Amino acid sequence: MFQKLKRHQFLFEELVKRDFKKKYKRTVLGMLWSILSPLLMLLVMRLVFTQFFGRNMDHYTTFLFCGTLVFTYFAESTSEGMAALVGNSGIFTKVNVPKYLFLFSKNVQTLINFGITLLVFFLFCALDHVRFTWRFILLVYPTACLMAFNLGLGMILSALFVFFKDIKYLWEVFTRLLMYMSAIFYSIDSYSQLTQYLFLLNPIYLFIRYFRKIVIDATIPTIWFHLLMLAYAGISLGLGCLMYRKNNTKFLYYL
Repeated sequence: MFQKLKRHQFLFEELVKRDFKKKYKRTVLGMLWSILSPLLMLLVMRLVFTQFFGRNMDHYTTFLFCGTLVFTYFAESTSEGMAALVGNSGIFTKVNVPKYLFLFSKNVQTLINFGITLLVFFLFCALDHVRFTWRFILLVYPTACLMAFNLGLGMILSALFVFFKDIKYLWEVFTRLLMYMSAIFYSIDSYSQLTQYLFLLNPIYLFIRYFRKIVIDATIPTIWFHLLMLAYAGISLGLGCLMYRKNNTKFLYYL
């Protein structure tokens, strides 16, 4: 895979540039939307949920931002990745290139947006008087796992979207439901221990929880927490690669 990626490096770079420019084409603010979008979502949640959930919670703004940061990256990456094959069918049906290049380019574009927003997140942490520690370096781990998870899920969704166009609408409903199930604006500490364990079945909550432990609690999650996160990323990426390999030739007949 990496050899093919290196062989088609020029095409890959051009796809990333194209996707990034296309996203903000004919917009007044351009790249600033990658920052404003999660900030506006954060502002709405801050105004709406402070009175209900954040009255007695320290660093509630940072708590909210952790959730919106991770969830926005996940939602954007998977939604953009879903259309990777269908949107580029005019290229790979005529030229023999690895199909995962198109999905990779989408993920790099969303990763850049995530990186820009992450810098703003650190600024908000400073304004919220969050203490910066060496543990912040460990945020590289959940970011890498989330990137792999998004990539694998994007491969699955983009393959399904070729055969079933309804998947787009189903995914929109699912992501909205997932947002409320990921404890973005509320804490689960008051729930029973069993319920808290059940939340860990949601990979997005797991990534959000990791960010909060490092940033707000200044603690390092346990080893099984790391392993569970790695397992989610590995399973998603493995299933995605398997689906691409199994349907590699079928894609051409449906596009």
